[in-house]
Amino acid sequence: MSDKFNPEDMPVLSLNTTGTTRYEASRFLDSPEAIAAYLAESMKANDTESLIHALAEVAKAKGVNKVAKDAGVNRESLYKVLKSGAKTRFETIRKLMTAIGVELTVQPIATLAVASKAAAPRAGKPSVATTKPTAKSAAKKPVVAAAKPGAKPAARKSKAAAQP
Repeated sequence: MSDKFNPEDMPVLSLNTTGTTRYEASRFLDSPEAIAAYLAESMKANDTESLIHALAEVAKAKGVNKVAKDAGVNRESLYKVLKSGAKTRFETIRKLMTAIGVELTVQPIATLAVASKAAAPRAGKPSVATTKPTAKSAAKKPVVAAAKPGAKPAARKSKAAAQP
């Protein structure tokens, strides 16, 4: 018997779904706080599709006609924007979020905030904190470096002086 997992060996379950309905988040988005929390969680997924789906659910909860009117688009255009796979412009998403009653905000990423705290100078000790990105996260996490306030920058060697 092989130790490898083979999905073909799994039994197929026959579930009785009679009487069940599809989950619709729009039924539970009844307050500005719930809407903001729902959209914030969808944005944490770093997936455009999940954000577009969340915006569609919120538009459904608030009323598609009202959201379209407040965003300055017609209802059909709003449906096209919120369709899966649509290439929606940022300006359109911004207008839509304003019509919904939420705004985008910017805050430091938690890992960068921790690195900033670690880089804070301690009494009498110079502090240099460097986070080196791994190959996997090189594109996502910048190198963070901090020096003691008032410290002089190190002199750079010229290319000519560096060669023997």
